[in-house]
Amino acid sequence: MSLPLASDLEFGFMAVATDIASARKTAEFAEAHGFDSVWTGDHMAFPMPILDPLLQLELIAVFNPKITVGSAVYLLPLRHPTPVAKQVATLDRLIGGRFIFGVGVGGEFPIEYEVCGVPVKERGARLGEAIPILRGLWSGKAFSSDGGFYPIPEVTMLPPPVQPGGPPIWCGGRSQAALSRIGRMADGWISYVVTPDKYRQGLETIASAAEEAGRTIERFGTGHLLFAWIDDDYDRALDAATEHLSMRYAMDFRSAARRYAALGSPADVAAKIAEFRSAGLRHVILDMTGPFEERDAQLARFAAEVRPLL
Repeated sequence: MSLPLASDLEFGFMAVATDIASARKTAEFAEAHGFDSVWTGDHMAFPMPILDPLLQLELIAVFNPKITVGSAVYLLPLRHPTPVAKQVATLDRLIGGRFIFGVGVGGEFPIEYEVCGVPVKERGARLGEAIPILRGLWSGKAFSSDGGFYPIPEVTMLPPPVQPGGPPIWCGGRSQAALSRIGRMADGWISYVVTPDKYRQGLETIASAAEEAGRTIERFGTGHLLFAWIDDDYDRALDAATEHLSMRYAMDFRSAARRYAALGSPADVAAKIAEFRSAGLRHVILDMTGPFEERDAQLARFAAEVRPLL
């Protein structure tokens, strides 16, 4: 089976909306520089401050009526899917159906699961059970579930999302189990910390799982959260990415930054993205990994100097 991919390459970026003013600035910046989407991450407990992703995205979308917004990624197993279904349906309606629901399991910070009362070893199974529940609740019809984690009596949740069947669900993950689950039930894949070769192999695994499940897919979304930093001196770019990512993930990230990030000159960054595009990527989600106060300048430089090369 060959996954039906979009033809065009789209670009978004990770953002943080700490208040109304920053949400407006982010939305206007995205429009001024021609970005297609804005994304936020999700954690309960993290080495750096982080806000709820859905509330941030709603605020950003208010100030830009065209931009797509997405979560990269929402840790769905930390929550019961019923209230999540209501929140997401509400968000999708309020912003006119411009939402991509990126979900994943996390697990690199087990304390998040402990404080939510969820066994970390159950996260994959809970995600697999929650996704069909979301779609059932988004149908606008009577739905019930007898799953082991989330038994739900027959209920009709109204109103449904604007997007028929609900927002597209793009799943994160790179393990064999995660990729197989994506092939069986997801509308797209959001990866991170993979090489272009691993991305290509991941899509092959997803396609095989989709075929085995007998799915008919009209369009499959392919996203990648790409760590990036532009500098005409590669070593300076690597230093900036290493410092930020090491603090963010509470570990030495230098070798991983060298292997997975797009660093260096505009031509170097474009070349890395071109490799991913050849592997099947169609939606680049930029995570500019350096001093926070320089990120807008980095994104503006990407728009002006990297995107034309692609």
